[in-house]
Amino acid sequence: MTAGAPDVLIVGAGAVGAACAWELSRGGLRVSMVEEDVVGSGATAAGMGHLVALDGSEHEFALSRFSQGLWAELLPQMPREVEHLQCGTLWVAADDEEMSEVRRKHGYYGAHGVSSEMLDAKQLAAAEPELRVGLAGGLVVPGDSVIYAPAAAQWLVERSGAAVIRGRVERLNGRTAWLGDGTRLEAGIVVNATGARAAKLTAGVPVTPRKGHLAITDRYPGFLRHQLIELGYMKSAHAGGGESVAFNAQPRKTGQVLLGSSRQHGVEDAGVDRMILSRMMKRAVEYLPGIGELQVIRCWTGCRAATPDGAPLIGPWPGEDGLWLATGHEGLGITTAPGTGRLLADLILGRTPCLPAGPYLPARLCHG
Repeated sequence: MTAGAPDVLIVGAGAVGAACAWELSRGGLRVSMVEEDVVGSGATAAGMGHLVALDGSEHEFALSRFSQGLWAELLPQMPREVEHLQCGTLWVAADDEEMSEVRRKHGYYGAHGVSSEMLDAKQLAAAEPELRVGLAGGLVVPGDSVIYAPAAAQWLVERSGAAVIRGRVERLNGRTAWLGDGTRLEAGIVVNATGARAAKLTAGVPVTPRKGHLAITDRYPGFLRHQLIELGYMKSAHAGGGESVAFNAQPRKTGQVLLGSSRQHGVEDAGVDRMILSRMMKRAVEYLPGIGELQVIRCWTGCRAATPDGAPLIGPWPGEDGLWLATGHEGLGITTAPGTGRLLADLILGRTPCLPAGPYLPARLCHG
């Protein structure tokens, strides 16, 4: 390692990379970052910023719930540009079958210390008057919230004191990163936190892109009160391939409404797919008829980083001494960024891990 090289070089300054920089610097390490765009760009700028405890699996719940606790410590320190809104999540059940999922989620959350309340059809209509008539009910999780993630990532990087190098990394090899202009960067440890691009920089990393669309309206204060998600959303989120859309609508502190979501497996083209966007908006109107009367002012896309088993890759990459991963979070990168940073720092610094590390270690998906 060359003289003056940092202890850690993080490639990628999205929410996950920023949280890693924050935790590693707090652990006493000298941290630098490389980012080809601005801090908080990429998938972070294309995410909804929903801070949610999800129960798709035990490891998903553990990391998202632990991260929520870390966000609760950080958010009071953050500036108003982060636009934190404690709106809660309302999981919407369309029929009796989905109401059985409401009861299951309510029981799971209760057993794991998460407050939630079941709503019948009448209570659902009172909670969100813009929802269509005829829905079966829902589940409110008041502890969930939303943020503007790029501003949070910027704050974490600034507070970490990490030096940010502007450039596009084209190759990683252990403790060395090469930029497109030929510049060579060295560090004691290199962290690949480039999301869906991770496999292009580190051969064999089991991460594939899942493209998603978002649309945002003009300002309509009071139109929505909660983050709304259809119960079928998790089926879409964990679909193995192909294309899917699901109803996902979020109130912003600005008074705007942010709409998702779509998934296109293996698609990296950044252009807006009019067919997918049309399906996504049609799905939103099925749940919120009035949304069709609101003016949409912007649509954009981003790529989530998906792994074969749905869990992120946090830890050393086998076979390349000095290379670590913090990627593969799919649609939960913003929620789980603080927990990822803490777990990575614990492992690098030799501390007792904040969570059992096994479900997240990259070695679990390496064969042979």
